[in-house]
Amino acid sequence: MTRRRKLGLAAAAIAIGAVLFLNSGNTWLAQRAFYRALDTSVGVDQSAALGDGLHAYVCGSGSPMPDATRAGPCIGVLAGNQAFVFDAGSGSIRKLMRMGFPMEKIQAGFLTHLHSDHIDGLGELLLQAWIGGSRGVPLPVYGPEGTDKVIAAESALYEIDKGFRIAHHGEAVARPGGFGGTAQVIALPEGADAQVAYDRDGVRITVIRVVHDPVKPAFGYRVDYKGRSITISGDTAYSPVLARAARGSDLLLHEALNRKMVAALGAQLEKRGRSDAARIMHDIQGYHASPEEAARTAREAGVRALVLYHLVPAPPAKLIEPLFLGDAPKEFSGTLRLAQDGMMISLPAGGQDVKISNVF
Repeated sequence: MTRRRKLGLAAAAIAIGAVLFLNSGNTWLAQRAFYRALDTSVGVDQSAALGDGLHAYVCGSGSPMPDATRAGPCIGVLAGNQAFVFDAGSGSIRKLMRMGFPMEKIQAGFLTHLHSDHIDGLGELLLQAWIGGSRGVPLPVYGPEGTDKVIAAESALYEIDKGFRIAHHGEAVARPGGFGGTAQVIALPEGADAQVAYDRDGVRITVIRVVHDPVKPAFGYRVDYKGRSITISGDTAYSPVLARAARGSDLLLHEALNRKMVAALGAQLEKRGRSDAARIMHDIQGYHASPEEAARTAREAGVRALVLYHLVPAPPAKLIEPLFLGDAPKEFSGTLRLAQDGMMISLPAGGQDVKISNVF
């Protein structure tokens, strides 16, 4: 065997040994990381570290437009030891759980209206509240007229899966009485703009009539707890009623549609021969609020912070965010942000701080 060949074989052996060592090291490191994650996060109530106050979880900041990074509209709210979910768009409940939302503390769901993009994740909410939250009674779901039909349909849709879950895990885990939801239909009296829908253990939730014609009724909600407050607009055009109801809130979560950008989308669709889709782009401009109108509402209400969600169209990059916002910063001088899935806004009890962070 020549010297060159010996050296070549030695180099090959060293390379193979290095690969085996690195693979072994990677496996060891992977095991360390995996079990470390188990020890620090699995089964841990991550909400316990938040402290007393109001905490908003943005579990869905998107719209019906496809977006790989944004789920359908959804806001989770933790008030002390009580948790609530407002709307449940597609994909939002998995985002909510990824954020560490305490499903075992959920008291009720609230629907702003019955457009599909706000309820197409409702079945998953009911399922996770039942199994993940270990519920023994169905989840109350508040909403406008028709909510009873939606809940009945969701319960029927998951009836087969219910049987599978019980067969898998037994009735001690998948408690049959906790399956599904119970509709709590809200009927605002004629001429009334708002009324209290939930008032228990220091948490008050007020339903607000908003403008989303031809969808009637459509609701926003205000949550008050220990001197802190969050108002959620739902889908609405500019509404003086909402501005009055949100007065003094610490945080306004408001939907937003940029009409110039949507009109440009419509023009391009028309150019491509997609006249039906172009018509939709035209129609939706009339029953949503622009960023400037949302900012006007925030200014008139005197809120501390405005976070825009249900973004149409959602800016795909930071570079485009100023284009989406338009003149909104001129309308409202307080804290103004565009929501992202995984964003959390915390309002500590007994203070005035508005803390915004991203869980992921």
